[in-house]
Amino acid sequence: NNVLGFPFIFRGALDVGARNINTSMKIAAAKALASLTHEDVPDSVLKAYNLKSLSFGPEYLIPKPFDPRVLIWESAAVAEAAIKSGVARKTI
Repeated sequence: NNVLGFPFIFRGALDVGARNINTSMKIAAAKALASLTHEDVPDSVLKAYNLKSLSFGPEYLIPKPFDPRVLIWESAAVAEAAIKSGVARKTI
């Protein structure tokens, strides 16, 4: 989506100078987001949403937009997929 997908897919692609954005990179982004929801949620995210706790389940299927970990998890996964699929011009 426009909040959790595009910005970090582009960040990962730009970081490695990807020639294009391919299916492998999009799948890597989706898997990174899915994996992140199974991790402990930082206090900063709980405070931002005025929550006492948050864990994977019907109310938490994708990371919250203000979760700072999304940048690291998703863009790194996209960059790695670009490198592995041969569209990256540089490595990081």
